[in-house]
Amino acid sequence: MSDESASPATAGRSSTRAAGAPTPASESPATAESSLQQQDEQRAAAASRLKERIYITFTALVVVLTLASHADVTPQQAVTTLIVTVIGSVLAMFLAEILAHFVTHQRMFTASEARHAASTSVGATTAIALPILMLLGAWGGIWTLEIALRSSTVLLILWLVGIGFAAVRRLKLPAWQKLLVLVAEAALGLLVVGLELMAHH
Repeated sequence: MSDESASPATAGRSSTRAAGAPTPASESPATAESSLQQQDEQRAAAASRLKERIYITFTALVVVLTLASHADVTPQQAVTTLIVTVIGSVLAMFLAEILAHFVTHQRMFTASEARHAASTSVGATTAIALPILMLLGAWGGIWTLEIALRSSTVLLILWLVGIGFAAVRRLKLPAWQKLLVLVAEAALGLLVVGLELMAHH
């Protein structure tokens, strides 16, 4: 029998099956919703890491500036003060994450959520790596403590700008808005420096 002799009913059934069959590229509403939820969770995790890194960077900046205002501070005391302050801040942030999660979700962290929160908080301490090396250099007599503290101030402000650049470089924003964010971060860092100098003079 030729193709032209196929009955209308048979052609209709074939057409219905073709129209109703999902294409490989199609996605169910549940899958699409799950994908969007996963993207939202990834953005929230990235925002949390960004927030904690900025917080630790500003904390370290304030500590360094405060140490620079005390002429009787030794390099050993400077290293200890910076490390202890940052550790205390990390523990405080981790506790805040626990309480915020409990209030929001009405339950405690799962093991994986706890590991993620801990790694996010600990990861923020990378901000003080270079200042610690500068202070250790002063401890070892390679340069003076004044040089170490001034260099640490510059490094922390640059680190703050670097954090902002890493955060905005992939965003779908005009270049001038990205630049504005970076300038604002640098300005805030310099504002902290100015306020600390005013407070100790």
